[in-house]
Amino acid sequence: MKIKYIIKTIVFLLILIVGLAVTGCSTSDSSKQDTKTESASEELYTCGMHPNVIQEGPGNCPICGMNLTPINGSSDKSNPSEAKSSSGSKEILYYRAPMDPTYISPKPGKSPMGMDLIPVYAGEEAFGATVKINPSTVQNIGVRTAKVVQKDLGQDIRTVGLVDYDETKIGFVQTKFTGWVETTYVNKTGQRVKKGDVLLEIYSPQLVTAQEEYLDTYRRLKEAENNNKMLAIENLKSNLFSIRKRLENFDISDNQITKLEKDNVALKTMVIKSPFTGIVEKKHVQDGMEVKPSMKLYSISDISSVWVYADIYEYEIPWIKDGVEATMTLSYIPGKEFRGVVDYIYPYLDAKTRTLKVRLSFPNKDNMLKPGMYANVNISSVPIKDAIAVPVEAVMYSGTRNLVFIALGEGRFTPRDVTIGIESGDGFYEIKEGLEAGETIVTSAQFLLDSESKLQESIAKMLALRKNVDSGNDKPTESEMEGMDSNTGGNKDD
Repeated sequence: MKIKYIIKTIVFLLILIVGLAVTGCSTSDSSKQDTKTESASEELYTCGMHPNVIQEGPGNCPICGMNLTPINGSSDKSNPSEAKSSSGSKEILYYRAPMDPTYISPKPGKSPMGMDLIPVYAGEEAFGATVKINPSTVQNIGVRTAKVVQKDLGQDIRTVGLVDYDETKIGFVQTKFTGWVETTYVNKTGQRVKKGDVLLEIYSPQLVTAQEEYLDTYRRLKEAENNNKMLAIENLKSNLFSIRKRLENFDISDNQITKLEKDNVALKTMVIKSPFTGIVEKKHVQDGMEVKPSMKLYSISDISSVWVYADIYEYEIPWIKDGVEATMTLSYIPGKEFRGVVDYIYPYLDAKTRTLKVRLSFPNKDNMLKPGMYANVNISSVPIKDAIAVPVEAVMYSGTRNLVFIALGEGRFTPRDVTIGIESGDGFYEIKEGLEAGETIVTSAQFLLDSESKLQESIAKMLALRKNVDSGNDKPTESEMEGMDSNTGGNKDD
């Protein structure tokens, strides 16, 4: 009897031990499963095609149906105590609002939205806009960097020019009396003439009458002087002076008047001479033609210097100044370079072509430059000395903002607003504000960094909202959620 009791007791104890073991294993598995589920639920997932879709745990995108992918860094798998120790070893610079990075405070507290302020540690400035990317990812996406430099900026402007006459050296031959052309001595367009060459002879009754009046008065004056008639002398001198002025107004020279007095014969025809050296651009008269004071007889141009007209675009205007050097080449004279200067910059743009006309002046002593020729023109610019400059590809346009990403090292990048000036010919922008020489900037893959920056900012806001709700505060407002959506969706101006 006693033996049966002992056996029953042993069996009961064995059953109890086995039951406790099974229960313990089940509890352990359940705890592990719960931990795994909790960890999975804390990890955030997003859609590769719709970054504004963010949710806890895996699933499908409600917009396109694609599988959601985990967001790197959305859950902290490290030891919480180690993370706390790591953060605690850094200096807290200030506190900022999770939903409004521009709201900062020197001590902990609440944001205007009622959310707990989060600390910003040394090396994590830039109002939360700093992006941290794994070094291998940086290499894979092709991030390249360069230094902000201080250099002289300039741009040579290349354009096409049209050779034309120098307007200040174009003259017209006219008469100041009515007459008829007796003979033309220069009767070809393009003929070269020198100052003083006889162009044509004109018969003018008006001019003949004036000569005869002059000769008559001149003879009577000589007779009065011989007879010593003082009163008559004074009157005749006055009359002779008036007639002489009339002849001079007809462009009769002093030498011609002297010859008239010497020969004592009125000339039937008057020769017209060239007033300057040049080529006959246009001939307007023929033998026997009647001419009047309002008529042009010849157009003569001096091409010892020529003008060249060129058009430049609006963005090139800041580089152009009066007096800067310009060079010109012609296709029919290979290897020959002509040197001139910018003579005048017109104060208005062509409404149709949206270009500005510039006038250049070139010497043409050998007459190699012909009006009407087309030429290749290169205009030197006035350089900007010691300008802060970055490569053009480093600047990213975001609506009304110009951004440059600063490389902080160790895979950290932060965007910065800059004010750009003019663009140089070697691919650099002048930076008026926002950067200093020596800083390291990103010159490629900025759009990927910008997208990562917006995504991380959105995740931070979402986590802050969830923490705020879990702590018992009010639920996020509709405007807060819209602000988060706009950040994850990207700038509307981009």
